[in-house]
Amino acid sequence: MAIPLYLVLSSLLFSLVSCDPQTNLLTVACSQYNATPSSTFLSTLNSTLAELNSTTSISNFSNFATAAQPRAGTPVYALLQCRTYLSITDCMTCFSIAVKELRSCGTASGARAIYDGCMLRYESTSFFDEGTEVGNTGVCSGNADDVDSFQTDVQNMVEDLADAVPKISDYAAAVKMDGLYGYAQCVETVNEIVCKQCLEVAVGNIEGCLRDTGGEQLMLDSGGSSKKYVIIGGVVGGIGFLLLIGTFMWISRSRSIRRNRRGNILGATELQGPVIFPYNDLKTATKNFSEENKLGEGGFGDVYKGLLKNGTVVAVKRLATFETSRARDDFDSEVKLISNVHHRNLVRLLGCSSKGNNLLLVYEYMANSSLDKFLFGEKRGALSWKQRLDIMIGVARGLTYLHQEFHVCIIHRDIKSSNILLDDDFQPKIADFGLARLMPRDLSHLSTQFAGTLGYTAPEYAIQGNLSEKVDVYSYGVVVLEIISGRRSNEVKIEQSTQYLLERAWALYETDELMALVDESLNPEEYDEEEVKRIIKIALMCTQSTVAARPTMSGVFVLLTNRSGSLPEPTRPTFIDPTFRVRGEVSSAGSSASASKATISISQFSAR
Repeated sequence: MAIPLYLVLSSLLFSLVSCDPQTNLLTVACSQYNATPSSTFLSTLNSTLAELNSTTSISNFSNFATAAQPRAGTPVYALLQCRTYLSITDCMTCFSIAVKELRSCGTASGARAIYDGCMLRYESTSFFDEGTEVGNTGVCSGNADDVDSFQTDVQNMVEDLADAVPKISDYAAAVKMDGLYGYAQCVETVNEIVCKQCLEVAVGNIEGCLRDTGGEQLMLDSGGSSKKYVIIGGVVGGIGFLLLIGTFMWISRSRSIRRNRRGNILGATELQGPVIFPYNDLKTATKNFSEENKLGEGGFGDVYKGLLKNGTVVAVKRLATFETSRARDDFDSEVKLISNVHHRNLVRLLGCSSKGNNLLLVYEYMANSSLDKFLFGEKRGALSWKQRLDIMIGVARGLTYLHQEFHVCIIHRDIKSSNILLDDDFQPKIADFGLARLMPRDLSHLSTQFAGTLGYTAPEYAIQGNLSEKVDVYSYGVVVLEIISGRRSNEVKIEQSTQYLLERAWALYETDELMALVDESLNPEEYDEEEVKRIIKIALMCTQSTVAARPTMSGVFVLLTNRSGSLPEPTRPTFIDPTFRVRGEVSSAGSSASASKATISISQFSAR
């Protein structure tokens, strides 16, 4: 029978934790990366934690707070979450203990400490709206006397909690059922969908505890005379958290093992290796890489739909065979890096596999396929203006993370509409980031296997091999023009004197006729003309010839989301068509070409 979770916390639960800050340490993790300069970072961290502490004096303080200093020389973002049933005094006691614990992390760029009653986390990049990540785990303890009955009761309870909590205003609820107590909570900065997803993962973690009778055990004392059975089914960062306390007898180890978990938690605070999938399992999952299962082809290899033994649908990318001796080392190191990139606008790498020269990458599966299908393919016209705008903003957010917020800068190099995938809610996720670094070093990035994408490529990279984050900014600008126009970057319109998309957009900008670029399939009642013109202008700012004149991706994101204020006038782009011809002037930083379509030999292209 479903439990009525919309009621208040059980009085028995209150009596269990009354006047108890619940400071049993469950896990602590420190980043293996140190922030520099250390003195500046520690000063910023101290002031950020002090800001968190000051929230207790605010009248509406509800055991949850965030603080951030994003513009400091070394930014710090921090989050405190206490269980809602704790008093403010107990919450701050738990907070103080957590602060002392994290001081032991020194100048680590990120850290978290999770207790029975509270969670404290800080990072050098914003994480407030993050969901759960691959690799998170539960903390299990002991065994119940009546295992079958206990498992059934637990499963019913946690499923009810996970279903109800995302619908509650403060994302928190507790319940009592036959001597079993449950509590679930999400941080208040996520939305209902993210909360639900996180709690679903937490439920899975708890079910794993129930199945694993030989796993690690923790002794947790509630403060009363009798010991309690405790299962923590958490997710990384404390976004979702389920706590169960029962009156069952159990076998335990020493409390001291809790601290052995230091650093053994996946997330922004740790760099872990990818999950290794057995090659034969992936071969079976993709029906031996059959044409029936092929999702697409790309410069880095073919992609296949796979069904794993546990029922999970994945996308398996089989990389082009690399014969060089360096390929394996590059594969291992780069995949380890990529597997630690987690952002809601980036396709998640779940793991990898290899056999001989066959290198496989396993990604989350995106049911709606790629953006180009909705712009130019069989689903053309299906995207509304709001959906297109959300896609533009989401891609900007994902590139900002790659360029500025991950601990190393990742330049994608191949941003295009077919590398932007859409989830079930049509939210964008960038695919193939980091893969350009896996190319054999004796091959040009713009070799024949990349034919057809030059229309997205910045001129300084295409002609001179000069690589910077602004290469992605240029490509992003071209993609924005595609989203607005519903026209491919390399598509020629005969009626427009064989102008390619970027040429056409610039010509319309010069004549103040930008609305002529808008996809005719869009409903004019869905968009504001001034907003559309502003976004086209932002795209042209991204494609300027002078590299320094282009905004950063974080700047683009601000321009897209802050729709007030005037924009600077963009300067003329350099036009390069997919047949390797330059139209007009090249960047003043390098080569020039006459307006008579000078031909560029492919031997001039190089990657640096």
